[in-house]
Amino acid sequence: MIRFIPTFVLTIALSLSLIFGSTTPALAVQPDEVLEDPALEARARDLSKDLRCLVCRNESIDDSNATLARDLRLLVRERLVAGDSDKEAMDFIVERYGEYVLLNPTTKGANWLLWAAGPLMLLLALGISVGYVRGRAKTPLQNADGLSEAEQARLQELMKE
Repeated sequence: MIRFIPTFVLTIALSLSLIFGSTTPALAVQPDEVLEDPALEARARDLSKDLRCLVCRNESIDDSNATLARDLRLLVRERLVAGDSDKEAMDFIVERYGEYVLLNPTTKGANWLLWAAGPLMLLLALGISVGYVRGRAKTPLQNADGLSEAEQARLQELMKE
């Protein structure tokens, strides 16, 4: 016995497969960029995962399809073929494009302030909140004696209504 699946179920299944099937990350490295030496290519891939595409936001050059990302990938491979070590290749690119090109910036120079800003703000917020709570605890309660006679009379009038 053959069961028929309603068309709306097929439509939803097809839509979901298109949505989730198209969101998988595709590597942007083109076949003409790949080095013949597998060891050098592996080093180039490791380096390019740590370099930011200067056109895209928060995307490595290994994942980006931008022309500048392709140029950076080729530059990394060119430096490795020339005999540079991984550190020398990274230093060359950072010197040429600035520290912004690194996906994980160093803690040197003024960057230490960026790294320390989160914990410092947390400590500052904790200090302010502790001071506020202690100050509130020391403040005497107002109207500790209760309602005045005029307030009690007004309250009685309101309760009768």
